Amino acid sequence: MRKVYLLSLLGLLLSVSTFAQKVAFEEYTLSNGLHVILHQDNSAPLVTTSVMYHVGAKDENPERTGFAHFFEHLLFEGTKNIKRGDWFKIVSSNGGTNNANTTQDRTYYYEVFPSNNLKLGLWMESERMLHPVINKIGVDTQNEVVKEEKRLRVDNSPYGQWMSQVFKNLFQKHPYRWTTIGSLDHLDAATLKEFQDFNKKYYVPNNAVLVVAGDFETTSTKKLIADYFGTIPRGEDIERTVIKEDPITTEMNVTFEEDANIQIPAVFTVYRTPAMTTRDARVLDMVSTILSDGKSSRLYKKLVDDEKKAMQIAAFNYSLEEYGAYIILALPVGENTLDDLVAEIDEEIVKLQTELISDKDLQKLRNKFENQFVNSNASVEGIANSLAKYYMLYDDVNLINTEINIYNSITKEEIRDVAKKYLNPNQRLVLDYLPKKNKA
Repeated sequence: MRKVYLLSLLGLLLSVSTFAQKVAFEEYTLSNGLHVILHQDNSAPLVTTSVMYHVGAKDENPERTGFAHFFEHLLFEGTKNIKRGDWFKIVSSNGGTNNANTTQDRTYYYEVFPSNNLKLGLWMESERMLHPVINKIGVDTQNEVVKEEKRLRVDNSPYGQWMSQVFKNLFQKHPYRWTTIGSLDHLDAATLKEFQDFNKKYYVPNNAVLVVAGDFETTSTKKLIADYFGTIPRGEDIERTVIKEDPITTEMNVTFEEDANIQIPAVFTVYRTPAMTTRDARVLDMVSTILSDGKSSRLYKKLVDDEKKAMQIAAFNYSLEEYGAYIILALPVGENTLDDLVAEIDEEIVKLQTELISDKDLQKLRNKFENQFVNSNASVEGIANSLAKYYMLYDDVNLINTEINIYNSITKEEIRDVAKKYLNPNQRLVLDYLPKKNKA
């Protein structure tokens, strides 16, 4: 009887835990097109205000790459009512933190304040949207900031150029072929009017979602949002065309021999994959976990632990709004060649394409993804990011509650079949990434 009681209690606790993970939210759209999502959580006196704009590197003129990332910096310069250089001072002096980031698909700004400063967070984001000051001194200042960032993260960082080399070869037509940091020559060549026009086109309410998550009162918050954002003029509608890539039908082999920051070569095998919204993309997430997530994963155990042919191995599915890239990278040990590593990796992929994983491994996968899912929504800051992302890139905010069900429904057969569909030698790029040779 005691055992039955304990099992019943455990079942109750699990159901309560599952229910507790459900994220409640309310969404609506202002007359100017700004979408608003509210998530109330009064458990801690913190509130996140965030705005995601549907603009990233893929929206840039091919002759003016780097604009979206540049604006991630530029829109902290100041506004009509926030003096240049005061943005971060205002945030920190009021107990807050803030940041921003840019991808190929979107740009995201956020602040986390004590909840009594919600009004300040909303005002600052409305200022960024309505009254940004885009002038020569700001452009010149941030141009130097971006140049220093590129020197630090790309030019002088070991293997820092791998992404640019991968994407410019994997995509021939699509704007994913350049990275978010873009070309510094393009930024140098741009006129002030070009920056102002880019802002006018993309940083408008009808191309954005505002999320407020945390400790607030709904009625008063809605009034603040209406007051600060409701009168911002709607921008012109943005027309987007998805550029289709021709299928890869023959293995592409590329050598990059320009990294002076490394002594050990690396090899990247990269496959073009479908958009993040597809079921296949989620299956590929699971494939990457099987191959290289943790020391018990197949590639790590074989190449690093058992055979000691690689010092580093990783596989990950880099999903984007319109396409994706499945990337496997490895660094050799000793006399092992890059070709040796590719052959060993291919053996493991073939096993995945021809043999079903065990029930135990499938359950282990599901447990890992549930843990990741819970952790991503463990704070109001994380929830705000997820709500904005699911609205902007997936067109389904409730995926914050239901996407884990998709992962849990993936079968062993799907894992095998998706690996067989996308991870084939004739559908990939092989990049040999080598140290720069010293010229005599």
